Amino acid sequence: IKTIHFLSGTNFCSACVIVIIIYLSNLKNYMQLCCDVFVNYYFNSGIQCEVIDMKEYDPEDRLAEECTSKMICVFLVATYTDGQPTESAEWFCKWLEEASMDFRYGKTFLKGMRYAVFGLGNSVYVGHYNTVSKNIDKWLWMLSAARIMTRGEGDCNVVKSRHGSVQADFQAWETKFLKRLQALAKGEKKACSGKCKSGSCKNKKKHKEEAEDSQSHTEKNNSEASQPSSLMSLNTCSHGNSSRSAHPESRLFPCSLLRKSESEEERREMITPALRDALTKQGYKLIGSHSGVKLCRWTKSMLRGRGGCYKHTFYGIESHRCMETTPSLACANKCVFCWRHNTNPVGTEWRWKMDPAEKIIQEALENHRNMIRQFRGVPGVHPERFEEGLTVKHCALSLVGEPIMYPEINSFLRLLHQQNISSFLVTNAQFPEEIRSLVPVTQLYVSVDASTKDSLKKIDRPLFKDFWQRFLDSLRALGEKQQRTVYRLTLVKAWNVDELKAYADLIALGQPDFIEVKGVTYCGESSASSLTMANVPWHEEVVYFVQQLANLLPDYEIACEHEHSNCLSLAHHKFKVDGEWWTWIDYERFQELIQEYEESGGTKSFSAMDYMAKTPSWAIFGARERGFDPSDTRFQRKNKTKDISGC
Repeated sequence: IKTIHFLSGTNFCSACVIVIIIYLSNLKNYMQLCCDVFVNYYFNSGIQCEVIDMKEYDPEDRLAEECTSKMICVFLVATYTDGQPTESAEWFCKWLEEASMDFRYGKTFLKGMRYAVFGLGNSVYVGHYNTVSKNIDKWLWMLSAARIMTRGEGDCNVVKSRHGSVQADFQAWETKFLKRLQALAKGEKKACSGKCKSGSCKNKKKHKEEAEDSQSHTEKNNSEASQPSSLMSLNTCSHGNSSRSAHPESRLFPCSLLRKSESEEERREMITPALRDALTKQGYKLIGSHSGVKLCRWTKSMLRGRGGCYKHTFYGIESHRCMETTPSLACANKCVFCWRHNTNPVGTEWRWKMDPAEKIIQEALENHRNMIRQFRGVPGVHPERFEEGLTVKHCALSLVGEPIMYPEINSFLRLLHQQNISSFLVTNAQFPEEIRSLVPVTQLYVSVDASTKDSLKKIDRPLFKDFWQRFLDSLRALGEKQQRTVYRLTLVKAWNVDELKAYADLIALGQPDFIEVKGVTYCGESSASSLTMANVPWHEEVVYFVQQLANLLPDYEIACEHEHSNCLSLAHHKFKVDGEWWTWIDYERFQELIQEYEESGGTKSFSAMDYMAKTPSWAIFGARERGFDPSDTRFQRKNKTKDISGC
């Protein structure tokens, strides 16, 4: 695998070409010949060349840097068994596919990049012929890169080869490419019109349809997943002789989320085939019939030593050892800023088949570790963090949906704690009874997306008719908890930033230990939301809002800041000991306390003050690091404006 940089020379004053060659073992010599053809041609033309091993080419770092008018990227790729890329190209293809589906990169992430693709394959394999080159071409196009010419195909099946052999196929394409390059070097900057008279050009209309297909699939899933399904009969609520009704969890967790139906056969899976397809494209690893796990971008970042998420700054979690998951993809809200464009199903009660907590946790851990293993050998990944990442230490129940809707959530949490995994659970403040019945967690969040009834209805779009009373009761229920509690405020510019006094009143209602205030994450264009980048506040605006809010809260003070996440934390004064903040968590001590709690049958309680730890100076608001751990190396993309990254 080779990467060749063709730098500006005397004959081509404005052309800069990067050729990424990926070859199969049985085509190694030929691909080397292709590489040599380019090198020799440009060397004779006075163009300087640089050869780089593809394993060292990091698409996350490098592709965005290729988006200049003088840069042209040429991808020579091969398709391997079952239409898959070669082993050394797996990471590149995986990253590019995920980026094309990930709203955080945006549709214009590679705007300005010019490219061409030539693929090697064998048409004998009808279902997989040149799949890799087709996919790379499509994914680049979906990120707004501009194709400078038709994608070329080399066919190892001489009977079907357009020019009689794979070598002749490449030479014919190469001739056209060199002519195209000469035209571009003379100042012609138009991309391929899609009206080529020869070759296998995919016209713009077809690509547009492919991209719209990919995107509209998400919207289709939303409507399909939201269709009413038969209510299920769960033995958890039964007063009969079922074994499940005798389980301790059936007594500890209320039955308000469960309804009966006439027969077992009426139960349906939460994840429909269309929803499964859409979420899989978004990078989810789905578990059973209603759960999922996904690798957080901050997990990837910390594996590379590029910094952790805000929870690392505020509370000391190790982001590369954190598993983000949910036992319930369903939710009772349809928030305008939903990360998943509202693809998840919605409902006010549990009405689907239910998987046991043991199965969900086991498969979540297995899937998470497999996703971590894919980073073995990836450029920049620290070996020691890679090894640490295989052992999960934290679980963020905040992926999507409403985890507290899962009827066996208490069993789920106990199983996490039994494996020495801390728990960070987020709820959308619509299930007060379930909050009251919840077993202790490391840290319990309630999303406070608005401070008035009207604005909450506009932003969260809740399904419950009595949503406001449920919201207030949920905050009161949070105030009854002895362990660490957090209000999570999401600022949406022009929607909910002018209600300071009302926010202060809500804080007095639940008296949380911490208040996180974060600028809304832009989720890209969607028919499910009218938000635009104009609704994303600048970090300075978030800081100003938090300062104004702090002035109304005599018991709170700004404690921590994570500039990269556009997020700040207010902490209760009880966490300021002798003038120093103790917002971090002693995770080992928490595990000791929760074990004592369980062994005592819940009689030996404990509080947030029993497992707090000292906050490092770099995490404190006002520090020059702005919440970035100095033991890591800051990485910033060029031409970056607002941070729209999620966490």
